[in-house]
Amino acid sequence: MTTLLVIAKEPRPGSVKTRLTPPFTPRQAAALAEAALSDTLRTVAATPASRRVLVLDGAPGRWLPPGFDVVPQCAGDLDARLAAAFAGCDGPALLIGMDTPQVTPELLTVDFTGCDAYFGPAEDGGFWALGLADPDPSLLTGVPMSTAVTGAVQRERLVAAGLRVQDLPRLRDVDTAADARAVAACAPHGRFAARLSRLTAVTGR
Repeated sequence: MTTLLVIAKEPRPGSVKTRLTPPFTPRQAAALAEAALSDTLRTVAATPASRRVLVLDGAPGRWLPPGFDVVPQCAGDLDARLAAAFAGCDGPALLIGMDTPQVTPELLTVDFTGCDAYFGPAEDGGFWALGLADPDPSLLTGVPMSTAVTGAVQRERLVAAGLRVQDLPRLRDVDTAADARAVAACAPHGRFAARLSRLTAVTGR
């Protein structure tokens, strides 16, 4: 069975979801980040897995459900931190972030029979999920992160290594207020959608 990894930041005001300000305040943006993380972790908790790991920058809070191992993120750029997350795995692993609270257990239930890697492209050019049957940190090291071509470069790295890649559906990350509205519409019954609705009622935006 697969190890499920979630790489995340502690939702502290001023350190997460800064592109949501404005229209939201740093505290409101952090509240949205916490709701997104909570939805994501609850989905992972409901997905069959051999192990569930939160790779965290910061300290865990009340939003962390039971059943997760918490390991600190290493120092360095994002590619190095993702690589280190995979380096800590024995056997197949699927990694996601905290920016796609619309994920479902069905999306995260992967079977590596017949493929070596899973790749989940994001609408902004990055990727929301990466799965490796045989976790190899070198497949991530040096990939330019947070660019419009990050996903294309990462997928090509997998193909160039001779891996058989299975693509997952394209999802939208929560970065801007427009993203938040679109993602909430995809998962209207989640905590993220509920928190956005309350904050929108307050801000009028």
